[in-house]
Amino acid sequence: MTEANPSTPTAPAATTLGQLRASGHTTRGIKDELRTNLLARLRAGETAFPGIVGFDDSVLPELEGAILAGHDLVLLGERGQGKTRLMRTLVQLLDEWSPDVEGCEIHDDPYAPVCVRCQALAAELGDDLPLSWRHRDDRYTEKLATPDTSVGDLIGDVDPVKVAQGRTLGDPETVHYGLVPRANRGVFGLNELPDLAERIQVALFNVLEERDIQVRGYSLRLPLDLFLVATANPEDYTNRGRIITPLKDRFGAEIRTHYLTELGDEVALLRQEAEVVAEVGDPLLEVLARFTANLRGSTSVDQRSGVSARFTIAAAEAVSASALRRAARTGDDEAVARICDIGVVLPTLLGKVEFEMGEEGRERAVLDHLLRLAVAATFRDRLGGLDLAGFTGVFAEGAVVETGELVPARELLTQLGSVSGLSKVLDRLGYGDAASRGQVASAVEFVLEGLHLTRRIEKETVDGRTVYGAA
Repeated sequence: MTEANPSTPTAPAATTLGQLRASGHTTRGIKDELRTNLLARLRAGETAFPGIVGFDDSVLPELEGAILAGHDLVLLGERGQGKTRLMRTLVQLLDEWSPDVEGCEIHDDPYAPVCVRCQALAAELGDDLPLSWRHRDDRYTEKLATPDTSVGDLIGDVDPVKVAQGRTLGDPETVHYGLVPRANRGVFGLNELPDLAERIQVALFNVLEERDIQVRGYSLRLPLDLFLVATANPEDYTNRGRIITPLKDRFGAEIRTHYLTELGDEVALLRQEAEVVAEVGDPLLEVLARFTANLRGSTSVDQRSGVSARFTIAAAEAVSASALRRAARTGDDEAVARICDIGVVLPTLLGKVEFEMGEEGRERAVLDHLLRLAVAATFRDRLGGLDLAGFTGVFAEGAVVETGELVPARELLTQLGSVSGLSKVLDRLGYGDAASRGQVASAVEFVLEGLHLTRRIEKETVDGRTVYGAA
């Protein structure tokens, strides 16, 4: 006999409308449901939107206000600002289970069905009306708006199979419902709203405002219960953009998202989202976070397109992959990312950044310059005021240390030898006395690069090999 998995959600026991009434269960509108559950979380001091980083004092208060007001909303922001992630967390504010009329395409409320089929069943069966339970994860529907999206995709169309079975075109049951009606009593997320053709926007407006569906020349009254969340780029969501005014007016709230402004938030996001295959220490994550911030502030980068959080996440994953490759090629027993790995993966990240017209041909130089600024800033922040004479003393008599993407940790550390002050460096970088060989090598290379950028030692790079101390 197999035991039930305790992590598997279990639906309530009621299977008919009569049993549902007897259990004392009551249903409520989707917006009331979201409001009630949000208030419960706020009163309990719980996180209402788990996994959302850096929006606590800006976006989330506005979002909470819109939900409490019962407003459909638009999230406005450039790419990679977490709009879709934020939209998807709303499902956590729904009741865990919701009862539907069994077999209903638009998930009718057993207490008040709206489609013709379910109304007929309710009249015929009464309290014996069968029902099914839907988990909250199944009550979220998402659609990426594209220019080729049709009215049938979103709203519905006549189903030729049903017509062929003998129903007339005027029969409401000949309709094959689109995504919006099928999201009834749930959250409907529409990405890139302005990309919808105007006639599709009109059809969407008609459903949300007039509460009816117009398909192939006849109207079907359908009071849908939806919470609609859309996303858009601010440049498109203006009077000059591709959005019809009546639909824009239908949304009760327009909430601006933004890129993360705090270094700690960016690092926390990387820790949460990046799927690394090797160890990437906090100093390197801080370098990547500062690098991204530099790109977002650079006049060489097209800021209308923005620099997505996916850029930073992809960078962290690529850096970890470079470290794993080195470990495999050199026989290192651990894979720990180093500063050299960031330079290696820069070419793979070029496609994620759009540059201004005048920077054509200089893209890699721009990235290299902004990366050096990020490393230098992190070096000063982490190791500023620390006596690093033990490191500079190694090069005082012409010694050199060679490193690179395929130089193993043991070789790097052997070249450097014993260095006074290394333990304090490891403490400052968060490794401590228990640092592994790979972590020590990562710390050492970080220090060497920082010393070079602050003009205390020389550096020369040839064919992927970097030599510190070379004149």
